[in-house]
Amino acid sequence: MQRLSLFGEAWGVRRILALGAHADDIEIGCGGTLLRLLSERSDLEVTWVVFCSTPERAREAAASAEQFLAGASRKRIVVKTHRDGFLPVEWAQVKEEFEELKREVTPDLILTHYREDRHQDHRVVSELTWNTWRNHLILEFEIPKYDGDFGTPNTFVPLSPETLERKIELVLKAFPTQAGKAWFTADLFRAVARVRGMECQAETRLAEAFYGRKLVV
Repeated sequence: MQRLSLFGEAWGVRRILALGAHADDIEIGCGGTLLRLLSERSDLEVTWVVFCSTPERAREAAASAEQFLAGASRKRIVVKTHRDGFLPVEWAQVKEEFEELKREVTPDLILTHYREDRHQDHRVVSELTWNTWRNHLILEFEIPKYDGDFGTPNTFVPLSPETLERKIELVLKAFPTQAGKAWFTADLFRAVARVRGMECQAETRLAEAFYGRKLVV
């Protein structure tokens, strides 16, 4: 399997934009990758944007992002208040918010939702990401859910057991409102990482997976 690295200085991945529809999406989808990047580089600048929240969920999201981004040289955390499940009918407003972000952020790497995700909010965020940033490196992350919409990713980031466990610890601690939900368990997060680690033959046996639709090498 061909291996390229986002982690070396030569790649120039310093400014990262992470986009999540809901309060825990970024953490679940790419939290391990962010933790690994932050542990290996001291100059990362991260903009972290969540689009849907309630007051309680917004507090969880902001506190979680602070924990995950503790090692960043610069960080900006934005938690918006769109209604969960209704992003498609708020398309125009969300589009304006993307255009505002485009004026404010020039990322080297964008982490966003999988385009074929069956959750309507996730698809809106993914579609507007591609609509807004048309000449950028975009990697789409996956979220386990009832819909059974996992696909066949083509980009993998191996994680150490320590990094995966740190991700899981932070996620479970940060979002008590989600405790007890079938998709919000440590064993599920470990299982997804183990499957993706097997698929990319990671030496650590663990990985997060992404869809890289356009890559220039």
